[in-house]
Amino acid sequence: MAAHRIVHLVNRDAGLPAHLIRSPAPVPPSNPTSLYPPIVASLTAKSKAARRRRVEEHYRLVRDAGSVSDRLKLITGLQRLKYVVYPQTFALNADRWYQHFTKTVYLPGMPAVKGPGPSIGDTELSEIKSLVCENLLQEFHYVRKGRGFLYRDQELSTAPFLTSLVSALSCQCAGHNPVLAQGALDLKPQVNFYWFRGDTVVPRGKRKGRIDPIRFQIDDKPLVQIRIPKQLPEFVPLDHTVPEDVPVIKYEPSRLPLFKRQYENNVFTGSRIEDPCKFGHTQLHLVPDRFKRERLKKSDLGDQIEVFLRANAIASLFAWTGAQAMYQGFWSQDDVTRPFVSQGIISDGKYFSFFRYQLNTLALSADSDKNPSRKNICWGTQSSPLYESIDGNDIKGFNDAVFKQLVEFFLYSPQ
Repeated sequence: MAAHRIVHLVNRDAGLPAHLIRSPAPVPPSNPTSLYPPIVASLTAKSKAARRRRVEEHYRLVRDAGSVSDRLKLITGLQRLKYVVYPQTFALNADRWYQHFTKTVYLPGMPAVKGPGPSIGDTELSEIKSLVCENLLQEFHYVRKGRGFLYRDQELSTAPFLTSLVSALSCQCAGHNPVLAQGALDLKPQVNFYWFRGDTVVPRGKRKGRIDPIRFQIDDKPLVQIRIPKQLPEFVPLDHTVPEDVPVIKYEPSRLPLFKRQYENNVFTGSRIEDPCKFGHTQLHLVPDRFKRERLKKSDLGDQIEVFLRANAIASLFAWTGAQAMYQGFWSQDDVTRPFVSQGIISDGKYFSFFRYQLNTLALSADSDKNPSRKNICWGTQSSPLYESIDGNDIKGFNDAVFKQLVEFFLYSPQ
């Protein structure tokens, strides 16, 4: 009976034209919906899969944060022991360590500035020069100051001179660089930055054997800094390939030496997130009284003079520029899409060093550092004296090259 039915169905369409032959009914695709949720690792287990899921859940919470302040709270919320990086350190060859911590390449010299930029005539330049000389004589000749406290001589004359110098230069250059008139000048602000770099195995405690990221924190306090509402233009493109390599230090940071502390993690540019002046222009740092060039030369450590200045510039400008990038919503798992630029000046009142920094990446942690060609870049110059000596009311050996470099820094403006 079944065979007869099958033969009848086969012969039913025999002899009909092709367009009249009935095609079999289409079978709907099988897409059964699962009655059970997908199998995922536990959030409380001690396995590697559980740890990976906890990390992914944390990253998802950070990405879904509604505001920058909420995102920063989630990033800095977990309190663990971290290495405190001091920008002004007397450790030997600290600049190579700081380059490794911040994934920064140091290039001697100043980068080429795009565009013509504002310029100042010879007459106005001579007026600014006379103003700088007047500030010098005011602090080191006209004002009679007694002896300061031990290791605090720089606060007596050098700090007031540099503060008045920045104020005078910013006011004089504001006519040619209008962004300075819209900016904010901070005196001794607090600048903080918190980040991961590499990983390590927990040596002791209840979490012994677990793999943790190496945490770093910079707590900086420049003498003066200028913030502006517009971002400075980049020196090189974001994906510019630098032939120089970032130094790789395979030792623990405690060998530098650095020490671990546990306190609140901070990311701070010197102002609140709602401040309209969100971007940095120039920082000025005052070297400590312990930094004596003659003493270092007598101890056969003359090469560490520039190392100290480079380490200070790399740590300070990385912290300041990185905090600005995080204020814009970027972080290690959501890397920057445009470079962030800032400038730095380090001085003891007589010798001046100039640095420019471009932040190209925040992906420094072990799980986000996937692009070795993207590096942060720091350009710098050797320290040079602004003058040779002050004899009465006469300034001898005034260095016009250092003075013009100062003016050039204050004239650098957004495009």
